[in-house]
Amino acid sequence: MTDTTSHSPVVGKLGRTEFIVLVASLVAVNAFAIDIMLPGLQQIGASLGEPDPNRRQLVIPAYLLGFGLLQLVFGPLSDRFGRRGPLLVGLGIYCLAALCAFFTTDFNALVALRLVQGGGAAASAVIATALVRDVFAGNQMAKIMSLVFTVLMLSPILAPSLGQGLMTVMDWRGLFGFMAGWGAIVIGWVWWRLPETLQPEHKRPLSLKAVIEGFGIVFANRVSLAYIIGMAALFGALMGFLNSSQQIYRDVFGVETMFPLFFAGGAACSALGGMVNAQLVNRYGMRLLSWLALGVFGAAALAILVAALLQALPLWLFFGLSAVQFLVFSMILSNYGALAMEPLGEVAGTAASTQGFLQMVPGAAIGILIGQVFNGTVIPLAIGYVAMVALTAVCVTLMAGRGRVTG
Repeated sequence: MTDTTSHSPVVGKLGRTEFIVLVASLVAVNAFAIDIMLPGLQQIGASLGEPDPNRRQLVIPAYLLGFGLLQLVFGPLSDRFGRRGPLLVGLGIYCLAALCAFFTTDFNALVALRLVQGGGAAASAVIATALVRDVFAGNQMAKIMSLVFTVLMLSPILAPSLGQGLMTVMDWRGLFGFMAGWGAIVIGWVWWRLPETLQPEHKRPLSLKAVIEGFGIVFANRVSLAYIIGMAALFGALMGFLNSSQQIYRDVFGVETMFPLFFAGGAACSALGGMVNAQLVNRYGMRLLSWLALGVFGAAALAILVAALLQALPLWLFFGLSAVQFLVFSMILSNYGALAMEPLGEVAGTAASTQGFLQMVPGAAIGILIGQVFNGTVIPLAIGYVAMVALTAVCVTLMAGRGRVTG
């Protein structure tokens, strides 16, 4: 179904606009769980007795690790039982873990709860992608994913400032209270408004053989796998930035109190990139736009690295180049996600879970590596950017149509 009006139902009672906002809200569950934490990392570590500022970053990759691993579970479950039930279960786990984190007094326990919270949130990411694939296809799917990404980018624009605002009236525990409340709102919305989108004839049996066959279909598709690997590499570079961003703005550029504003500026550029992609994708195609965007991202990464090595990287230049990267990053991920899912409609849930797993788990590991080698400069981050762009370009060139750039 590819309805193009704002008011006609796309599925059930949902019009196109509400469908897009609901899917974006499902993905924003994860964005809030990551971005709202950034202003509170140092306070969390101090409150729970963790002195190492690099180790305090672990509350972010722990979440991403659970988020990546459990996608392998929720994908096959959603292909067997439909989208609604597994989605509501996952969101419930997310809320419960956030409530437990609100009361924890131990840093290691908090890291473990973040792992569980990410595992519950995995359902929302997998099923959000599967929902879009259930309803749309081709360039239209890429357009919807771009619009979802645009709405989604409102959360990182707001989340760090919201997190800092919450911490002015209560301590870091308020961040987890907000996450639990937001998750409860989304649960209510899904319960009352979202119908089942998985057609009965597309349900797959939940057996070890069927699950292995489903994953086999994904891994056997070279084109899909190439774009999934590219997403993982670039997501790892982004996670490296997220893990070390507060330290970069505080220790390198000395603007800790302005950090939420700089972060929001980058997120605004990413939202703009999603809007631009939505307008251009039907005209120029997913492949051409993603190649152009990858080239721009790589050029900005090289510029950051060279300027950092020459010790000629002022704040305005770093932020400007980062803003360009955020703008094209949303274009790359929207198109890569659609290109990866396009040939896998018969196993959309399993495909989305494999995509999410291969994006999140290696991406989180790359992000941890980049964040843990932070040395008071931007050089480790810039090297990570350049390496991940090179890996992406090689994989897409060799595996996805020998570098095909049209369509």
